[in-house]
Amino acid sequence: MLNIALFGPPGAGKGTQSKRLIEKYNLTYIATGDLLRQEIAEGTDMGLEAKDLIEKGGLVPDDLIVQIIEKRINTDTEARGILFDGFPRNYVQAYILEGLLLRMNDHLSCMLSLEVPREELVKRMIERGLTSGRSDDNLEVIEVRLKEYETKTTPVIDFYRDKEIYYPINGIGNMDEIFERLCEAIDQTLTHEHVNMVLLGPPGSGKGTQGKLMAQNFGLVYISTGSLLRKEIKEGTDIGIKVAPYMEKGEIVPDEIAIRLIEREINAHSDAKGFIFKGFPRTLVQAYILDGLLKKNNSKVTLTVELKVPTLECFKRLAARGKTEKARSYDKDPELIVNRLEEYETKTSLVKQYYKKQNKFMKVDGFGSEADVAERLEDVVNLSFKIIR
Repeated sequence: MLNIALFGPPGAGKGTQSKRLIEKYNLTYIATGDLLRQEIAEGTDMGLEAKDLIEKGGLVPDDLIVQIIEKRINTDTEARGILFDGFPRNYVQAYILEGLLLRMNDHLSCMLSLEVPREELVKRMIERGLTSGRSDDNLEVIEVRLKEYETKTTPVIDFYRDKEIYYPINGIGNMDEIFERLCEAIDQTLTHEHVNMVLLGPPGSGKGTQGKLMAQNFGLVYISTGSLLRKEIKEGTDIGIKVAPYMEKGEIVPDEIAIRLIEREINAHSDAKGFIFKGFPRTLVQAYILDGLLKKNNSKVTLTVELKVPTLECFKRLAARGKTEKARSYDKDPELIVNRLEEYETKTSLVKQYYKKQNKFMKVDGFGSEADVAERLEDVVNLSFKIIR
């Protein structure tokens, strides 16, 4: 998802630009000021509580803000992201926003800060007060709001600068000029977003072949836990010695070993624009683990694709591979092949449900020629890029 915090002092033009941004990028609009004014207009308990504070230029309590934001997010599930206008307004709220997005298995893509000189801000708000009817657009309250911004909200910039997602935007000029600057910053941010794909499918569905092709065609890094483990076994490492018995039977190796290998691969490709994971996650617990591994790099799973191939066809493919030099030890035993196919259906079904609930799961017909399947997968990967860009 594309999640943006639009930052700037009162009168910087956040509301005007927000309307254009949410339309262009299909975002849910979270304007705490507007939401609070709606509560006030409806005469709710929260509205009455907030009214006095807003008219004096003060800040509404965070617990009230959080309740309103969560309610708004839950009512719009079709948007591709969220635009926060007026939140976070202080250092504490920056951490609150981190927590809110973490609950959604997401993160903030960028913080855009409209930079406008103080004298221009005062002029704009005085002029707005003559036509808007807003009680807080008078000189006394304006001074309080600007001072509040300068003392309490400015430190938020450091929070996002440290995360390297802070973009100062010149807020002087006509609406089109400012909008163009904002869009340039957003588009630059999107080029930094990773595309991380999980490739699922029963043993023999062709995940290895197709995963390598996708990685090559789209400039992604292919991470196969099976390949990594076989390399450890071949080199006779301590890890290889530990996992050899599991690999001979086609069983799932201990998670702590898989974590070490995957984390090593991710760290070795810090400049990658995304990863394709094959063979991991195979269980629900491993899905949680992968989320944690990617979160450390301020990233997440973008899409999960399952190659659908009939069970009998998978059995035939594995049995045939067992007669070649590419055979795995478990390909030569029909009973082990059946066990592996059954294990996929029982354990990986929870993984599929996990990603379905996040709207990150798609199926692709894996039956047919290598080229036909690759073409179908290419369409899915292109869709994945569109989702984040």
